[in-house]
Amino acid sequence: MKTITVKSLTEAFQLEVLAGAGQMDRVITRPRTHRPGLEFVGYFDFFPMERVQVLGRKEINYLLTLTVEERLHHIGNVVKYHPPCFIVTSGQQEIPYLTLFCEQEGIPLLRTSETTTGFIAKLDRYLVKALAPEVSIHGVCVNVSGIGILLRGKSGIGKSETAHTLIRRGHRFVADDIVVLKKLGPSTLLGSHNETSREFLALRSVGLINVVRQYGRRAFQDETRIVLDIELTPWQGNSLNNDLEVAPQFKEYLGVQIPHIEIQHQPGRDVAGLIEAAANNWYLKQHGYSAVEEFMKRIDDGMQQ
Repeated sequence: MKTITVKSLTEAFQLEVLAGAGQMDRVITRPRTHRPGLEFVGYFDFFPMERVQVLGRKEINYLLTLTVEERLHHIGNVVKYHPPCFIVTSGQQEIPYLTLFCEQEGIPLLRTSETTTGFIAKLDRYLVKALAPEVSIHGVCVNVSGIGILLRGKSGIGKSETAHTLIRRGHRFVADDIVVLKKLGPSTLLGSHNETSREFLALRSVGLINVVRQYGRRAFQDETRIVLDIELTPWQGNSLNNDLEVAPQFKEYLGVQIPHIEIQHQPGRDVAGLIEAAANNWYLKQHGYSAVEEFMKRIDDGMQQ
């Protein structure tokens, strides 16, 4: 199970530490936040205590309507579950009672000046990515006309060179050699780099190049949703499939099925152009268009005339 520390979260969002500074190594394991509104009124049946607890104006204003004894009682009931941390939004100041409890229990209490709704949206996105299951594979990742593609094949087959051609045609580079795949949902796979190789592309006979330095910021993006898995294989003239439509095939990563096609590579073949065609064909299929169906319909119409 992946985890992140409260310290990492604090640094990522530049949060102010109000209490529990000595407990910043506490770990976060759940990818969603929680607002403990019902818990403050005594309902704990489904309390997700493993999540980051966010206190907005509604929660703080409610606590301020209580007597001192009631406030201490309700806060104590929540704090005793020891969630990873509490985050107060909108820069709210009237929380010394909460600071006291968190110091006593060793729970980090953090504060941001951002509004509750906007902050939760950003924090949830951050946690989903940071805690997503991931795997690293050998390959190249590119974004072709907005379509994320994982390009695989044996070493020396021409993956990086093909990526370079696609970059020069105006498409975007994501990762070379090591592609990090993250599962963000049942059918969502994100492709990214491993930070060390960020922006770098290795070309045989040329060496390492920095894509951003050579082709500009628009030639690179940090991540892309993977929707196509393309494998480059050596040319085998007697095994090419010349059917009108190849039977759908899929490749599975982290339990996510990705459409897979194979492109045979040989010197002089416009592999980059074929990848562009495959990407555009996938896009059209998502919008209900099939070239094969249209072609067969024309044949049927012609036979009926």
